[in-house]
Amino acid sequence: MSENPPVDAKGQTYNLVLVPGDGIGPEVIAAGRRVLDAAGHIFGFGIDWTEILVGGVAIDAYGTGVRDEDLDKMAASDAVYFGAIGDPRFSDPKAKVRPEQALLRIRKDLALYANLRPVTVQPILAASSPVRESLVKDVDLMIVRELTGGLYFGKPSETRVTPNGREVVDTLFYTEHEIRRVVKLGFELARGRRKKLTSVDKANVLESSRLWRTVVEEVKPEYPDVELEHRLVDACAMSLVTKPAQFDVMVMENLFGDILSDEASVLAGSLGMLPSASLGERRTSHGLFGLYEPIHGSAPDIAGMDIANPLATILSGAMLMRWSLGRTDVAEAIEAAVTVALDAGYRTPDLVAAVGEEPGTKKVGTQAMGDAVVAALSHERVAAEGGERAGTLTGGRR
Repeated sequence: MSENPPVDAKGQTYNLVLVPGDGIGPEVIAAGRRVLDAAGHIFGFGIDWTEILVGGVAIDAYGTGVRDEDLDKMAASDAVYFGAIGDPRFSDPKAKVRPEQALLRIRKDLALYANLRPVTVQPILAASSPVRESLVKDVDLMIVRELTGGLYFGKPSETRVTPNGREVVDTLFYTEHEIRRVVKLGFELARGRRKKLTSVDKANVLESSRLWRTVVEEVKPEYPDVELEHRLVDACAMSLVTKPAQFDVMVMENLFGDILSDEASVLAGSLGMLPSASLGERRTSHGLFGLYEPIHGSAPDIAGMDIANPLATILSGAMLMRWSLGRTDVAEAIEAAVTVALDAGYRTPDLVAAVGEEPGTKKVGTQAMGDAVVAALSHERVAAEGGERAGTLTGGRR
């Protein structure tokens, strides 16, 4: 599996499903779509967009978080471009239908078994990180999270009423196959980067983690060029904020990945900076089928205010271009355009809040930040420097 797939010929039309979702999802996905459409105009390809409802908006319209026919549309596309879902109206844990259930179903039904979350700190934003600037220098890591197993999908998962009171059970279940395929992906990614893989588990306590570690050791001989280390999840959590630059690729099970990837997100200074890709094993005519989304949530408290940071969504679009469409050239150009916009001083409120309005910064809203990236995309600087900047934002080959 190559991290930089071959580039398709110009003139291609790609079929993408667009999921705006809830809260700030429609705002950030609109900015991301404009960037991808602009890239198509510049690079000579077309995008056939199919927009569907998923999440709270789908519950309102259809009574379910995602319809079967919309799952079919996603499965038939080249890739899915996803905003964010979640609505406080459905936050009651006793609610029979919740937006988040739709995302879990999409992952399971579309067999999206691996979530890739690159964490890179832009030099110009290093001061925005709550972690000391000297520690985040040179941070460039990729978290690979297993996405369709573990506690989130194991059965039984229920609350029981007994004569002695309520009791609850969740089941952490994995098969050897589920572990092996995500571990192999981690090794492949490490081979294309700095050749170091950190496997995260809790093998001193959990039987599931002992199998995880055993499988990792069984796969290791296939990758003699990759340095492997095992870390217990609690110690790893500490190292992520004390020595984050030591990590290259990190692979872990579902719950650990959910928690540690959010912890790692603070290194970049804002959740609004970090993209993600959820990938399966199915190949389309262009690359691996996947779903691409920012790691942040729907943030309903700021929905409709034009202040959300769209850069994570835009960079998720770059990952879509690289992984599912085989357009490394476009991915590199989008990544470079984001850097150009940041270097020019454009900042959404979340980035300004961390360090204040410094001289030369331009505080802008969601759509204006998207416009700044679109403008930079066709700038001669992007064309000249795209290759040098390639992969620095979305985990591409270094």
